[in-house]
Amino acid sequence: MGPDDYASMQEVVRRRYTRMMEEKTPLPDLIITDGGKGQMDVVKEVVVDELHLDIPIAGLAKDDRHRTNELLFGFPPQTVGLNVKSELFKILTQIQDEVHRYAITFHRDKRSKHQLHSELDDIKGIGPKSKELLLKKLKSVKQIKNSDNQTLIEILGASKGAIVYNYFHPNEEQSK
Repeated sequence: MGPDDYASMQEVVRRRYTRMMEEKTPLPDLIITDGGKGQMDVVKEVVVDELHLDIPIAGLAKDDRHRTNELLFGFPPQTVGLNVKSELFKILTQIQDEVHRYAITFHRDKRSKHQLHSELDDIKGIGPKSKELLLKKLKSVKQIKNSDNQTLIEILGASKGAIVYNYFHPNEEQSK
């Protein structure tokens, strides 16, 4: 994790706990970071030092093979003796695995939506509602590209349908 990652992490933590305080949502009894001392320090700077919240912070540290091998707690962080075969350790690693799965899926979906969005954005005269309609009916940019002029006209009307068709088929005459 580099400096930008720490700054991003601080921003997420700041927004989350500021919103919880503003909405008077119950605060957690414990914050568990996905990482060791560095991540714990970043969370502490926001939660304890900046927002003045009294919430204990723990960290799940990994070994050199990127496997969770210890639980850290307190400042300075102390290793909490946990048997890696214990139920508690299994639950903590399952939580960690689920967080990783969620983050990977979130970022993959975000990249995917951005790629679709940016390609359709290049079509002058086609706004967000038309793009949404095309994707709803045809499911993908690839399907939109492969659609004939008549299909696009049926979805968007003559003018916008022709714009989309001509964008993806610049060297062909429109088939009516």
